[in-house]
Amino acid sequence: MPQLFDPLSLRGITLPNRIGVSPMCEYSSEDGFASDWHLVHLGSRAVGGAGLVMSEATAVEDRGRITLGDLGIWKDAHIEPLARIVRFIEAHGAVPGMQLAHAGRKASSAIPWDGGRGLSPMEGGWEPIAPSALAFSPQSILPRAMSESDIRSVKEAFVAATLRARGAGYRWLELHFAHGYLGHSFLSPLSNVREDQYGGSFENRVRFVLETTRAVRAVWPEHLPLSARLSCTDWAEGGWTAEDSVALSKHLRAEGVDLVDCSSGGLVTHQRIPTTPGYQVPFAKQIRAEAGIPTAAVGLITDAAQADAIIHAGEADLILLARAMLRDPYWPLHAALELGQPDRRRIPKQYLRAF
Repeated sequence: MPQLFDPLSLRGITLPNRIGVSPMCEYSSEDGFASDWHLVHLGSRAVGGAGLVMSEATAVEDRGRITLGDLGIWKDAHIEPLARIVRFIEAHGAVPGMQLAHAGRKASSAIPWDGGRGLSPMEGGWEPIAPSALAFSPQSILPRAMSESDIRSVKEAFVAATLRARGAGYRWLELHFAHGYLGHSFLSPLSNVREDQYGGSFENRVRFVLETTRAVRAVWPEHLPLSARLSCTDWAEGGWTAEDSVALSKHLRAEGVDLVDCSSGGLVTHQRIPTTPGYQVPFAKQIRAEAGIPTAAVGLITDAAQADAIIHAGEADLILLARAMLRDPYWPLHAALELGQPDRRRIPKQYLRAF
């Protein structure tokens, strides 16, 4: 029997199925505010039958945005527009989740469809911060190496954002430690050349991630799940590896993380990624087996049989879909039909005649 539509329980939350909407930046905010675009984008995926609907990477402070169009949660005024979206998602049977993020050295960039290059102060840009003063690319703004005061203030920003996320009604929280953003850039020796307690050894390079996780878990309700997205490898010589991700995942589990969202890459421009269908699934399988923690698989998972086979094989506990969900907001409803498990309870009454 298919297992893609089995429920998944973590702490006090039960997802109605094993399908989630992966966080995907929409670059459609002004001053960090959620808009009607976000309501329709995220709401339609809840209507479409996903069990978990995640917001895009949401900046915990304004200098932590990738672009001027990023979603934010650095001030209380951001809460109510997000709460409106949360209420709609829950009304259609999905669990609302938020991914908290800080762009680090990838901040102050143009929106991708405007080229993605670094923005100068005259263009509305700002000074990025990072573990070390190393730019992501020749087109990026050179970041300032963070002081210990900067590190403390960013951790405090994650805590404040967590409290706002709960105030908006979110019931799942994810910490973004992947794709070359701030958390990931602390982890990798390719982007972290510090010589203090936050650089050098593995134990030092994971310190910021673990301290941030510990601080967030302390204020995030005990009955609600906390996940972490990792780039499980840098796909570059001398960088972060799958074995490092296993070791970190064990530490994250001890800090109260309930699931590791297994992605990869994004740290350096010379990465070499073998992008074949399901190419990141082996990371989810390895971390699940070796770190003893539930995992999510993401990346070129496109059809129902493929997604179900991953769950069946015990390679992951949750499937997160990105581009497949952009192409088809109703992917879960269509997958249920394909696998012979239609759930009329998840089909909106207004759409029943179409199914």
